[in-house]
Amino acid sequence: MTDRCLILLEHVSKTFPGVKALQDVSFSIDKGEIHALLGENGAGKSTLIKILAGTHTPDEGSVIYIEGEKISSLTPITAVQKGIAVTYQDFSLFPNLSVAENIAISTVLEENKSVVDWKDIRRIAQAAIDRIGEDIDIDARLGGFSVAKQQLVAIARALVYDAKLIILDEPTSSLSAGEVANLFIIIHELKSKGISVLFISHKLDEVFEVADRMTIMRDGQYMGTFNTKDMDTQKVIALMVGRSIEFEREESKSVTDTVLLEVENLSKKGNYADISFTLHKGEILGITGLVGAGRTEICETLFGLESCDSGKIILDGQPVAFKNTSQAVEAGISFIPEDRQTQGLVLANTVEDNITMNVLGQLTNNIGNIDEKKQREQAMKYIDMLNLRPPFPDMLVSKLSGGNQQRVVIAKWIAVDPKLLIIDEPTNGVDVGAKEEIHNILRDLAKKGIGIIMVSSELPEILAVSDRILVMRRGRIVAEFKGGDATQEAIMKEALL
Repeated sequence: MTDRCLILLEHVSKTFPGVKALQDVSFSIDKGEIHALLGENGAGKSTLIKILAGTHTPDEGSVIYIEGEKISSLTPITAVQKGIAVTYQDFSLFPNLSVAENIAISTVLEENKSVVDWKDIRRIAQAAIDRIGEDIDIDARLGGFSVAKQQLVAIARALVYDAKLIILDEPTSSLSAGEVANLFIIIHELKSKGISVLFISHKLDEVFEVADRMTIMRDGQYMGTFNTKDMDTQKVIALMVGRSIEFEREESKSVTDTVLLEVENLSKKGNYADISFTLHKGEILGITGLVGAGRTEICETLFGLESCDSGKIILDGQPVAFKNTSQAVEAGISFIPEDRQTQGLVLANTVEDNITMNVLGQLTNNIGNIDEKKQREQAMKYIDMLNLRPPFPDMLVSKLSGGNQQRVVIAKWIAVDPKLLIIDEPTNGVDVGAKEEIHNILRDLAKKGIGIIMVSSELPEILAVSDRILVMRRGRIVAEFKGGDATQEAIMKEALL
């Protein structure tokens, strides 16, 4: 162990009933280092983070050193005291409280004070904001800020406790390109101050841009730690999934001449304007553009979540105007939202409950009770199809990794056998191997005649999967490409003009 070493893990393992989540993992994180942690969903990254955060206790024989000190018992409190702070994907913030309260209120709880010194709260919060070099109103309600600003508040909160290691779990999943660039500036400023960052992301281009070293895991096992400059994308993917993956475009043979959906001059003030397009049966229509371009709002209108001010929606030749989502589902439309945790899942229920909740009427017996055997068969069908890990139908969805939660949402909406599937950011927070599987699932659905609208910010995904591509900018469609004719440069030029 060198003087540069901040944290050293030796032979760390973690066993849950029936599952070996981690097996003999050993690696180190240096002081002032940006260290990426990579692996497919289910590789053990989340378990490792929770061990470092003190919320999981490793198996006997596991050893953790922090600045040379052997830690016999790491709890959430001791983890914070030792300088370890975790910013989870959902931030774990309170949107109804002020920025200052979110940053500093824990200090009050920790000190068990009966009276809150609001002047002190504001002083602590302002000092933390100043450390990240941002201009954020600490008295403003947090919920009024963008996701990017909330991310920075979460980082500032970590600095209140003089964090030596900040763990960032999928920090860029909901950020625009400009917001990602700003976050990376903050990360490098933290590094310059001697603070280490453990960066967990499925976006390999970002990892290569920001990380000094990377540790790769597969199926709970340590595959190695490498200098980023010595690696390339294919080497990383091969170590993560055990095979090489290329997101190559496949020539579609599923698009028919039959128009499934027509959208004519759809407008909603402040969201989008004069939106017109068609979708054929068996076609995958990609919609891309910068975050905030109006893509999601169009999807929500098509699914009956939002109403439009003007325009027409024609499905299978019939005008439709859905007042609610139930009407849209009855008409044969499924919508997989970007935010799986708040919009797509019942986290307190099991995998089986979530997958089958939309088709329970098909799983009843002669007296109207749910046929548990049919329900289990239905759940296992999609667990196997989507390679859900671990493959346990009785497992609570809240216990799954983000990528596996995404697979459950997809299974839930595929199960209703839709004629039109709308999917918003289909591989958000999903590992590279699962991305390939999801892309193949979408292609297979298109071959069955299902029309698919796919919203994605990931241009390689848009190019690989789409038969046609619409580019949006400031609420309007500004360009259309045939899938085989588009390039990343051409799309970005239209999105940014």
